[in-house]
Amino acid sequence: MFLKKYLEVEDFPADFCQRLYWYFQRSEQCCPDQIDKIVTQMMQAAEYLGWDVTEVKPVLRDMLKAIDIDSSGTLTQQEWIQGGLNNIPLLVLLGLKVAEKDGQHVWRLKNFNRPTYCFVCQNMMLGLRKQGLSCNFCKYTVHSSCANKNRTPCVRTFVRSKTEIGIFPVNDTHPLLVFVNPKSGGKQGKRVLRKFQYLLNPRQVYNLENGGPNPGLQFFQNLHKCRVLVCGGDGTVGWILDAIDKADMAIRPPVAILPLGTGNDLARCLHWGGGYEGTGLTEIIKQIEESIQVQMDRWSLQVIPADMEDEGDPVPNDIINNYFSLGVDASIAHQFHVMREKHPQKFNTRNKLWYFQLATSETISASCRNLKECLTIECCGVPVELSRLSLEGIAVLNIPSMHGGSNLWGETKSAEKLKKRHEVTVDPDALEMCSQYMNDKLLEVVGLESVVEMGQIYTGLKSKAHRLAQAAHITIRTYKTLPMQIDGEPWMQPPCTVSVLFGQPKRTMNCEDFFMHPGYHSVSMLICLQ
Repeated sequence: MFLKKYLEVEDFPADFCQRLYWYFQRSEQCCPDQIDKIVTQMMQAAEYLGWDVTEVKPVLRDMLKAIDIDSSGTLTQQEWIQGGLNNIPLLVLLGLKVAEKDGQHVWRLKNFNRPTYCFVCQNMMLGLRKQGLSCNFCKYTVHSSCANKNRTPCVRTFVRSKTEIGIFPVNDTHPLLVFVNPKSGGKQGKRVLRKFQYLLNPRQVYNLENGGPNPGLQFFQNLHKCRVLVCGGDGTVGWILDAIDKADMAIRPPVAILPLGTGNDLARCLHWGGGYEGTGLTEIIKQIEESIQVQMDRWSLQVIPADMEDEGDPVPNDIINNYFSLGVDASIAHQFHVMREKHPQKFNTRNKLWYFQLATSETISASCRNLKECLTIECCGVPVELSRLSLEGIAVLNIPSMHGGSNLWGETKSAEKLKKRHEVTVDPDALEMCSQYMNDKLLEVVGLESVVEMGQIYTGLKSKAHRLAQAAHITIRTYKTLPMQIDGEPWMQPPCTVSVLFGQPKRTMNCEDFFMHPGYHSVSMLICLQ
């Protein structure tokens, strides 16, 4: 094989291996054992050809020892022939193609800069250069001498037909399905993807740029106890929830969030944080495993144009998970969206800075002033009075977080909370006693005066926006083209009627990861579907 590679001879005589074997046996070189004798002969050939053998010799010796199956220090003719043709490290060293089969690792010699352990013998990879082999796909690492002992298949190449592979979870465990949006969080998404592919079975980790979430959902569709982790922003979470709605799964799995987006409002109100700060992924997995389930409402959105021939931009989604808004904040989001589509290279890591710049511009232009003259709002058939206010924006809230952490509805003191909740409340005094929950089958409607007010609420200088209504069914009629957004996805909408109706309730998970807050503990949560 050594000569076949470097002498470029394809057809050796049938007995060539046998004759070469006996040649090495009869060699008069003064070597302590047969393996050293063979290595010496091969190194002489390599030096004759002008190769640098300093790196080849120790690796080749380990490989030949691996051929010695019975560890006798002597190679039999059968070991010589069979081992040479099947010795993986030897094939890698010589650059020959390893026989393709299901579960076959794609090896390469690797220099490990950090302490690394062999998956077979559990010993550290020692040496100065090229201490062992690493699989290009699953990152499985072994000593050269252990490669032929490995019996763990590569999950990337194991059974190429998806219909032939299945998942058989251990009892009382919850298989985790991970979706990663590599575009989220600048370079964070790509790093998280690589780490999860190394940490978990790659069959559990899916890059959403490669076919979306459907391949992973189909692969896990028959499992009853699996859980889903979405690594991305609010838009990515909504995408996955919508895909789960449409997938034919045995049981709708609970969904956790690793926040990699800009706002991460759903992750914030579920206490997963406003962004990923580099927490160990094993700790994230532990939090998911210890989670419990809570309820979260989801709402259907219907947009009916006043003129069917002037439909405007396509509506991004017909399900509300977080919020729906129109006016000043949607205008900023739409400007950001247009700029990012034109110049994507400028929007990797400084998205919040761009939002600040666009908000400053919107403060000067006030493009949505006198909004009350452009629309009407009805809640369960009851009109909402807007004449007493000067508003530039309207927001319909399902969760207590918007604009990257602003609680527009604000807090309600326990002593003031209404004991009985009504289908619709529009009275200003009664609204002050209404609390906001994500599982009460009610939406909250608030009004925004300006960009300045949005900033005041975000920084805590103002406790809340103007409470307009709390209801189970909301209808908004607009009379001119206005910017709108749903869960952070904006579009321009000509005159229309917008109806928000209660959809099928979804289930959310509550993760028992406790964070310290002044005076109390709060619980971080995941999302789950029912």
